[in-house]
Amino acid sequence: MKKLNYSLFASLLMFTFASASVFAQSSPTPTSQAIKAKININTATVSELTALPGVGEKKAQAIVDYRKKNGGFTTLNDLTKVKGIGEKMLGKFKTQVTI
Repeated sequence: MKKLNYSLFASLLMFTFASASVFAQSSPTPTSQAIKAKININTATVSELTALPGVGEKKAQAIVDYRKKNGGFTTLNDLTKVKGIGEKMLGKFKTQVTI
């Protein structure tokens, strides 16, 4: 009888943990991309710009320098006017920036 009780208890315990993990996995969690706000290329600092894929400190500084010299960007495609940023690179982070 004790073996049956232990067996029943163990089965119940495994079912409880299995159910808990299924429910935990089924609840939607926002992705880090959804949580992050877009980076405004007309106000972002060098350190904020380096968070973009493919943008290191030098390219981030070039963006800030271009912005200071030319009065800011009017479209996202204006970023291609910055030395070292082409269409391909812009495509890597275009959805993560705004004006």
